[in-house]
Amino acid sequence: MNKNTVLAWATWIMILVGIGLIALGAFKYEEVAGYGFASVGIGFFAIAWVFNALKGRV
Repeated sequence: MNKNTVLAWATWIMILVGIGLIALGAFKYEEVAGYGFASVGIGFFAIAWVFNALKGRV
């Protein structure tokens, strides 16, 4: 695997974890903790976006 493949896998894993965290925040924790889970999930999306932007440049 080269660097671009590793970044692609990392991007997909971060997206899946982000979706899972947002789902936890939306469906399992309906009090204040749900907002924390959802915001961390959005943060995972932001990091995945950075990983995707780095493909081909590293």
